[in-house]
Amino acid sequence: MEYITLANGYQLPMLGYGTLHIPPKQTKECVLKAFEAGYRLIDTAASYQKEIGEAIKESKLKREEIYLTTKVWVQDAGYENTLQAFHQSLENLGVDYLDLYLIHQPYGDYYGSWKAMEELYQQGKIKAIGVCNFSPERFMDLSMNSLIHPMINQLEFHPFYQQKNQKCVLKQCDCLLEAWGPLNEGQRDIFHHPMLLDIAKKHQKSVSQII
Repeated sequence: MEYITLANGYQLPMLGYGTLHIPPKQTKECVLKAFEAGYRLIDTAASYQKEIGEAIKESKLKREEIYLTTKVWVQDAGYENTLQAFHQSLENLGVDYLDLYLIHQPYGDYYGSWKAMEELYQQGKIKAIGVCNFSPERFMDLSMNSLIHPMINQLEFHPFYQQKNQKCVLKQCDCLLEAWGPLNEGQRDIFHHPMLLDIAKKHQKSVSQII
């Protein structure tokens, strides 16, 4: 597995396993199979954590081998709400720290959420903090009004939606873009796109590998 280094020096696997569309009854099994396949970064959110916690416990992997990402849901925006949501996430996942904690969307009192996240980060309870789905304007505003700048902006990013302006803004702020839906969730017949097939053939790879 290849790793990427964040602005604070913390390293994360470059490839992660998203759990959004997995039915709850199948989540534990799917995450266990992901571990078997070599995945170590698991991306989750507030509404589907307990099953992942069960998979972590059953996997017998050491905590430091697993990289957990979860998020502050919109309804939990604000300083006190975020602190409460964070501790609930730890309980659901059965861990005592998070590797990456993100604000899910830029709605509500996300400034209060960020203040709480900064404190949790300084206490060592989170290894890295960032945001999701922040436009360049929202991202820059938060970054300029924070003690600790976001280290990641998790965005929809794939060949059909390349967000070039976002990449430029994030580079200026020493923040990394983390893609959600990098394969466009299989839509638009992406695995049979002529240009992508040509590139994959040239490198003797599959379309998913060259994306």
